[in-house]
Amino acid sequence: MAEDRLTETFAQVLKVDAASLSDESSPDNTPSWDSLSAVRLVTAIEETFNVELTTTEILRMRNVGMARDVLRRKGISV
Repeated sequence: MAEDRLTETFAQVLKVDAASLSDESSPDNTPSWDSLSAVRLVTAIEETFNVELTTTEILRMRNVGMARDVLRRKGISV
């Protein structure tokens, strides 16, 4: 997957190589994605994309691809 801002954000928070992430990356297959890093991811996404996420949107983001979809629905190109 080509690196992009969303993937880079996930990589920085999860402390993994961006190349190791895909839209299917989730807490189930990414060991460093725990409950604390999930909170950090929300904060990082909001700061990186200058957006405020609702609780429903946050709960929808169960993997990188779903996070990408949430941002697209808010009119943010990722």
